Amino acid sequence: MSSYRVLISDALSEQGVKILREDKSIQVDVKLKLPPAELKKIIVDYDALIVRSGTQVTADLIDSAKKLKVIGRAGAGLDNVDVEAASKRGIIVMNAAGGNTVSTAEHAFSLMMSMSRNIPQACASLKGGKWERTKYQGVELYRKTLGIIGLGRIGKEVAKRAMAFGMQVIAFDPFLSLGKIQEMEIEPASLPEILKRADYITVHTPMTDETRHMISDKEFAMMKKGVRIINCARGGIIEEQALIRAIKAGTVAAASLDVFEEEPPQASLELLKMDQVVVTPHLGASTEEAQLSVAVDIAAGVRDALLGRGIRNAVNVPSVDGELYKILEPYLRLAEALGSTQAQMTEGHMQEVRVRYVGDLVKYELAPLTLSFIKGLLTPSLQETVNYVNAAILARERGIKVIESKSTESEDFATLISTEVRTDRAKLRVDGAFVTRRDPRIVRIDEFYVEALPHGQMVIIRTKDQPGFIGKIGTILGANGVNIGRMTFGRTRAGGEALNVFNVDGLVTPEVLKKIKASLDPSDEVRLIKL
Repeated sequence: MSSYRVLISDALSEQGVKILREDKSIQVDVKLKLPPAELKKIIVDYDALIVRSGTQVTADLIDSAKKLKVIGRAGAGLDNVDVEAASKRGIIVMNAAGGNTVSTAEHAFSLMMSMSRNIPQACASLKGGKWERTKYQGVELYRKTLGIIGLGRIGKEVAKRAMAFGMQVIAFDPFLSLGKIQEMEIEPASLPEILKRADYITVHTPMTDETRHMISDKEFAMMKKGVRIINCARGGIIEEQALIRAIKAGTVAAASLDVFEEEPPQASLELLKMDQVVVTPHLGASTEEAQLSVAVDIAAGVRDALLGRGIRNAVNVPSVDGELYKILEPYLRLAEALGSTQAQMTEGHMQEVRVRYVGDLVKYELAPLTLSFIKGLLTPSLQETVNYVNAAILARERGIKVIESKSTESEDFATLISTEVRTDRAKLRVDGAFVTRRDPRIVRIDEFYVEALPHGQMVIIRTKDQPGFIGKIGTILGANGVNIGRMTFGRTRAGGEALNVFNVDGLVTPEVLKKIKASLDPSDEVRLIKL
């Protein structure tokens, strides 16, 4: 019988440790708060690593882990795990995304109530020997409008509790169909509508380049006077300095925060000193029940993966037979890249996706490829909460209809993956194929035939075909230290509509993107795609 060694480097509920130790073929070592150098030295001896948020699983650490087969994160976030580096080494990365849902929702609601009734301030005042009833008069939740930004697992639980308190709930989530939002008796709303109408605003989105500082000075200026803000999601979604300015201006009556742009925050952070702000030290998932749940889930997942009993909640590996995985692996990566590209280019509430397989691929089981596409499609919105196991379920819960088809009649390529996403606004087609067995390309975007690399950063510009355009964009990128690694374009006809795709090296910052947009006509479209 094979023997496996598992290292637990962050505190884990004893029940999770017990699950691993019950199997005689698994040896478990619990070594907490190891210095990075020591962890790097000993990781060579382990087949699996289980962490929470304390251990930084960097590319350098992964490179030293010669035997490592599985990395398990006891929780949802994967900010501290280099998933790409692990994937390149063939290491399974799994998390326990659902165990903290209720705990985080309850904490968000607790903060909302504490902020409304000034409970922390009144408690501190009374313990300080004062009796200040008038000073700490609060407001009711009843009949107030709650705006929820991000209606995923946690957002839905917050909505249920708000409706039980007689609140009117409106929500914005472009990755949830309008019908699904309405089924929950929630009113769908655009982000500007929420900002203008809500008495309370709570955010429940992942941290991405698109959601970083999603609420800043411009957004605060749109809000009604006296709005109250809650953030139990990720620090940085709400710009802290802009929030301070909005509180001082009287736009924001109060705020409650469980997360910060820097954790722990500097003691000098002005938000910590403002009477209108209720704060907690990232306690959203800190309940006995949540910690037990994620520990049990991740321990069982790591055990089963090591013993060949199947893979669950993996974020980088689908559940397929090993031999089939070797065949499908390049297509799985392409399908996920096509999904991610679609998500970053599509506007509106998603209603239907179509995935069509053409040519040699059709002789294989294609469900894993469709799952990979859906995972790519939902990841920009849901981040680490979506994986190969739950992707189809999440799409169904969000009212997204998935249609899969196949054809043995090859078109311009021996194998082709053709995808189409339909929203309440438009539809978009993105196709992918292989030039060679290991050389994937995006070969079509809508009516334009291109040949773009489906990885890294792509700047995609839809404009009129005109002389000097490519040179103009190249000059802007070059002046800002961004090199063009590959360029391709398609056009309907000379002087007609054109689509330009630039695969670039280096970082295209928001400032560089603004410069590109400023050089274009107002009717032109530009997208930065990150794969």
